[in-house]
Amino acid sequence: METNTNRMLEEIIAAGMGRCMDKLSRSSAGKWSMAGISVFRRSLDEVLSGHAAPPGARAVVYFEISGEYPFTSLVAFRSEDLEIISRGFLGIPFSKLPTLNQPELLFSELGNIILNAFIGALSNALRHSFLPPAPKCVLGEPQYLLEALWMTLDPKQLHNVATVTLDLRCDSVVTRIEVIAVISESLERALVAAEKTR
Repeated sequence: METNTNRMLEEIIAAGMGRCMDKLSRSSAGKWSMAGISVFRRSLDEVLSGHAAPPGARAVVYFEISGEYPFTSLVAFRSEDLEIISRGFLGIPFSKLPTLNQPELLFSELGNIILNAFIGALSNALRHSFLPPAPKCVLGEPQYLLEALWMTLDPKQLHNVATVTLDLRCDSVVTRIEVIAVISESLERALVAAEKTR
C-alpha cells in the first residue's frame, strides 16, 4: 500500500513540476528540466542522513501550510550559483541588474514560482485550495533548516518526504536546484481518497 501511495504522490508531483519546467523553459533564457523525484516515508534522522546535497550554505525559500492538510515545502539554491540562476531565469547576470541589489529577491521570486507549481499539483489532485503565506527566504545549511521546519509539524503523524531535483542549463553550465516537501499523513490519506473517486 505504501509503495502504491508513494508512486501516486510521485506522479502528482512530477506532473506539476513538469508543467512548471516547461513554462520556465519557454519564458526564461535557460533550459529547465526535472532530473529526479522520490517519495519515501522517513524519520527526521533518515532525511538528514540521506540528504544528497553536500555541506554548505544555501538560499532556501519555503512555505509552511497549516490547517487540515498541513505540509511544508522548500526550494534550496546554492548561493554560489547566483549568476547562472540569474542568467538562466532573467537572461542577464545578477551583477548587471540595475534594480536588484539583494539576491534574496531573485531566489524568492523563482522559489515562489516553483513552490506554487508544487502546491498547485497537490491542490488539483485533492480538489482543495491551499492559501500559502508569502514565501520566506533564509540563508543557512539545509540540514538545520529541515530540522527546524520539521519541528513545526505534528509529531503524532507520520510523514512522507518528497524530494525533487531540478536542473537549469544555461549556455554550457548546469546547476541543480532541490525541492523538498514534508507531507503529513492526513494530506496523504486525503490524496488517496481523492484518487479513488476519479
